[in-house]
Amino acid sequence: MDLLLDALGWLGAGLLVLGYGLISTSRLSGDSVAYQVINVVGSITLMVNSAYNDAWPSAGLNLVWAAIGVVALVKLVRITTAR
Repeated sequence: MDLLLDALGWLGAGLLVLGYGLISTSRLSGDSVAYQVINVVGSITLMVNSAYNDAWPSAGLNLVWAAIGVVALVKLVRITTAR
């Protein structure tokens, strides 16, 4: 179980860095579905790892990060379906 949760943590960290890199190099737009999905999945997996390791400030931060991403995704889906 420890190995799985460590892998989830590394996956989450990698996804968040990937998302930041793609935005910083203008390969993705901040209001793209792909960017928001990367952020939501990355933050959720990192949140699970942080909570498992009792790193509560990090878990809380990633919970908020995921919530922001979910709200952004809902808005993007509404805009897309309204067209």
